[in-house]
Amino acid sequence: MHRVPVSIDDLRRHAVARSLFKARSLPQALARFGFVQADPIRAPARAQDLTLRHRVAGYRAGDLEARYAALPLEEDFFVNYGFLPRELAALMHPRTPRTAWTKARWAQAHAVLEFVRERGVVHPRDVDAAFDHGRTKNWFGGSSRASTQLLDGMHYRGLVRTAAREGGVRLYAVRPVHGEPGDSDAALDRLADLVVNLYAPLPAAGLSMLLRRIRYGAPQWTARMNALLARTRARLPSATVDGTPWHWPEGENPASRRHAAVDDDDTLRLLAPFDPIVWDRQRFERLWGWAYRFEAYVPAPQRVRGYYALPMLWRGQVIGWANAAVTDGKLRLQPGFVSGRPPRDAAFRPALALEQQRLAGFLGLGA
Repeated sequence: MHRVPVSIDDLRRHAVARSLFKARSLPQALARFGFVQADPIRAPARAQDLTLRHRVAGYRAGDLEARYAALPLEEDFFVNYGFLPRELAALMHPRTPRTAWTKARWAQAHAVLEFVRERGVVHPRDVDAAFDHGRTKNWFGGSSRASTQLLDGMHYRGLVRTAAREGGVRLYAVRPVHGEPGDSDAALDRLADLVVNLYAPLPAAGLSMLLRRIRYGAPQWTARMNALLARTRARLPSATVDGTPWHWPEGENPASRRHAAVDDDDTLRLLAPFDPIVWDRQRFERLWGWAYRFEAYVPAPQRVRGYYALPMLWRGQVIGWANAAVTDGKLRLQPGFVSGRPPRDAAFRPALALEQQRLAGFLGLGA
């Protein structure tokens, strides 16, 4: 374990500088990130699009979905559900889910698998029409097609893959069979590196939480998570700041003077609630001194900042948030501020107006 002297401000600047890399092509940004969390809510766009727009020049809402079939990606489960390189998704397969299927369920799955194989790519409604599996209770207590739930389970087990989307609905194809990873510890270490690369610098609790979430994508290795955490902690550089150990990738220096430019950056950015800069809520509070919560699933009367509040980053600080809505074809922002009022700096309002213009262009709207 390598220890270097750093401050909380160094870590804050490092978190922003390493994540907001220079805008580049979509394939390059995806390779740099390694994983982009997906979310179906559009307020004003899906989380994956809101995340990528800050890292891809000229990015527009829906670009990832439109180009997905031509990219070496998989929609799959990792620490969350999202997009990651095919070669890394393959490391988590074949999965051994914690919930075992009955023989009858497996018989249904094999019948559907043969149906998908014959047709190449299928829509869930095609499967439903062919097999008439009926309806079943979904995870939210409502009713959904049993075929959709079966396909979800087949996807998780690696029998089928997401080939494309149509109107936001996943289209499925048979997933090529891959052998077992040659060395499961080596595979886990690669997945751990992906986590650290995306979310660093990480406080000890955040590192532990994220590495343990790998069991969602690789449940067969749940018993190996403690050993993975010990190995990862031992090999990563670290420093103790205000009594908390922090970790980051080898070869990086949070105290580098290059990161100082973050505090002079006049570009205001409205971040997705799942953007890597703000994803770890405990880290967020340590770096920016206030608590941000995602409130889309909170009853409206109990919301403090709004249904889909976008954290507002300006000059290296998350100074507030904004809710975005489209009314009569125009984008409207409702900002809020931690201090209770906007900054008095004359550069702030033009920066906010420019971000509204960029966000509207990304959505294909007028400002």
